[in-house]
Amino acid sequence: MVSKHDTNLSRNINGDPVVRNRLHQYSRARPYWLLFNTHYVVDSLVSILPLLEANGNQRVAIAKGSDPYRTTLQALNYFKDEVSYKPCDRVVIKPNIVRPVASKKGITTDVRVVEAIIKFLRDRGVEDIIIAEGGNPGTDKAFKILGFMELKMKYGVELVNLNKDEWEEITIPDSVVLETVKVAKTVLECDKIINVPKLKIHHMAQITLSLKNLMGVIVDNRGLVMHDMIDEKIVDLASLFKPVLNVVDGIVGAEMDEVVGNPVQSNVIIAGVDMVAVDTIGSAVMGLDPNTIKHVQLAAKRGIGISNLDHIDVIGEMIKTVEKRFSTAYSERKLKTYGLSNPLSEEDKLYMRNSFANRDPQVSDPYRK
Repeated sequence: MVSKHDTNLSRNINGDPVVRNRLHQYSRARPYWLLFNTHYVVDSLVSILPLLEANGNQRVAIAKGSDPYRTTLQALNYFKDEVSYKPCDRVVIKPNIVRPVASKKGITTDVRVVEAIIKFLRDRGVEDIIIAEGGNPGTDKAFKILGFMELKMKYGVELVNLNKDEWEEITIPDSVVLETVKVAKTVLECDKIINVPKLKIHHMAQITLSLKNLMGVIVDNRGLVMHDMIDEKIVDLASLFKPVLNVVDGIVGAEMDEVVGNPVQSNVIIAGVDMVAVDTIGSAVMGLDPNTIKHVQLAAKRGIGISNLDHIDVIGEMIKTVEKRFSTAYSERKLKTYGLSNPLSEEDKLYMRNSFANRDPQVSDPYRK
């Protein structure tokens, strides 16, 4: 019998630029899957046709502006006809809320970006919308402080703290390192995912954008599960999910660190269907060479998306007009707190992992995401 997870996983691959490769991999792991899900296979293949230009390139939009709401709608407008939504769709919006701190500090997704996405979905008849996050034990507090409770009241959307959600242990087909993972059922059982990361430097993964943001769907100690061989595990996890849109909040990003970094006023929203392509452009906007971002390149090699700039069409603003060099140095505050070297040695990284592994799981771990 086909599980609900199987059918919803098939729905969430809509928009994957290499969907045939992913279907092939998944069907190898579960041979019965294609037989009972032919209609989803057809939907998936049809949905990606408009996304590819005549030259086979993926499109990534860059919108520029200081107003998070208007700039997000501007970016989304480039994809208004490229993903089909049904009134019965259950859509999860996955922001990055690693700490209950204001978005102007560059650490968390701006609530106005999420509001624009809700408006975009409502204009397409979607009523069942969930804002879901599990970035840290203080997620409920963050929902209140950052204005998400107001969104719930205004639009009737649901807020789900994934840390408290029911979960299912999923076996990852063709995994490299992460063989199984506990994933929140709210995410597994939705019809579509819209991924809304923040434009940030990460102290271990170099950047935290679309691919890395999916760590928040894990119902477990994410730092303990993911931070050893983090790049390979990010890609293993990302192979399970295909968001229909990835919308990077770069109005204010963060350099140096993902939790206590310095804010960078970039005034950009970056959007696209292909997670790898979006993260490639996001890296370039931060002044980094995408070829040096390990998990992005691994994801491209695994067939999850495109990282070759020659095969990505940037629409809207050009990279060179919005590029700002983000510092990748580790924050002095973090180094001082933990007495670590700069850059972090392998011994320092091991020390951090062991320190948090031995902590009370209810205590906020700034390295969890």
